[in-house]
Amino acid sequence: MKTKKRVFLTGATGNMGWAGFKELLGRSDRFDITLLVRPSKKNQKKLKRYTDHPSVRIVWGDLSNYADVLKCVEGADFVLHVGGMVSPMADRYPEKTMKVNIGSAQNVVNAVKAQPNRDEIGVVYIGSVAQTGHHAPPYHWGRCGDLVTASRHDYYSLSKCIAELVFAESGLKKWVSIRQSGMLYPELLTKANDPITFHVPFNGVLEWSTVEDSGRVLANVCEDWVPEEFWRGFYNLSSGPSFRLTNYEFEKMLLEAISCPPVEKVFERNWFATQNFHGQWYTDADRLEDMLHFRENVDAKEYFKRLKKRVPWYFSLAPLAPAFAIKAFMKHLATSDPLGTLYWFKHGVEERIDAHFGSERMWREIGDWSTFDYSRPSDEALLPDLGFDETKPSGQWTIEDLHKSALPKGGQCLATEFAPGDIFTPVRWKCACRNEFELSPNSVLRGGHWCPECLNKSVLPEEPTLLE
Repeated sequence: MKTKKRVFLTGATGNMGWAGFKELLGRSDRFDITLLVRPSKKNQKKLKRYTDHPSVRIVWGDLSNYADVLKCVEGADFVLHVGGMVSPMADRYPEKTMKVNIGSAQNVVNAVKAQPNRDEIGVVYIGSVAQTGHHAPPYHWGRCGDLVTASRHDYYSLSKCIAELVFAESGLKKWVSIRQSGMLYPELLTKANDPITFHVPFNGVLEWSTVEDSGRVLANVCEDWVPEEFWRGFYNLSSGPSFRLTNYEFEKMLLEAISCPPVEKVFERNWFATQNFHGQWYTDADRLEDMLHFRENVDAKEYFKRLKKRVPWYFSLAPLAPAFAIKAFMKHLATSDPLGTLYWFKHGVEERIDAHFGSERMWREIGDWSTFDYSRPSDEALLPDLGFDETKPSGQWTIEDLHKSALPKGGQCLATEFAPGDIFTPVRWKCACRNEFELSPNSVLRGGHWCPECLNKSVLPEEPTLLE
């Protein structure tokens, strides 16, 4: 009789983790599942019905505690690391976010390394589109290999960039990083009550994934048919071309789904940032689909219709609420909270104003809806030059390819020797700021990683590094 595989899943009570858990549970004939969950009343209530399930083992603990992580990793065939601090909580507790997200990644790696079969354990890290930084049209397309960066003040993004490197530079033989995009799930439609809503530029873009597709990614990666070449790579996750939306299009579809008045009736343009947010459309998202075959292939508009049927009943009363009342509530949200965009102007928070708008003068010049450009950005991808031949298999890279890859970044590869195919051994590099550092060619050329010191300073230059 074939032995079932053991899967350790973190973040099971979050949206992606829960979808992955339910998907794995539907395959309990071949998977046993271990969950590491904080013992909160909410989590205990959510998991109560599974405490006696023969294929589910629940460990009450914390990702920040190495002993808890080690206990769950022991005996596992796969580790699916989804858990961590996410926005909006990540925006309110930046130091905790850095500690939890980076620390938990290191705990997972150390626990896997402590196993006698470390090279056989499949380790999946869920990264984020936030690692792309700001990409305004016409540079709204991207792929893995583009420079990893973080927007100013975005410690969540910084934590995800660093945590990804923890895995990529770990020396493990069977890891992968899957960068989750914006994810659509029913509760998202009812979460417009946080001021970070206004950090999202209307002219920006995002290529979304559905929560169902994301759950299938987590389950499918554990199947026997996954090709060996899948591992030790970086992938962008999306549900396909129809999910390429501008942020204005998304907001319009969201308001329609919850029966609210249109965007122009409940928002002013200048409540929303014009820059300093992440998001892009992908030229390479099909790579993950080709490997894992996870997409339902539903159209985005059809999916929003599906979500509309799942919003709470009281949203049916939304048409009774006058637009001016909704607008007053949203303006209060943007004005009263320290993370709100209008709060910054009310209280003269220049650092935030400059980061998200350029200047107060530029904010005053935004204009009203009569001057808004409703056209979609180009479907033709305009991509940065990576400096080397991207079509060349990584096993054929030479020392010349490494040197060429550093030039568009204004840096240098300091290595003088390189064994073709040895892409996971760190080599020495120098950035344009003359910082020297060591990273593997895989992380630099395929992952887009570069100088850690410059990455840290891009978030908030005047603060001392949080990495020390």
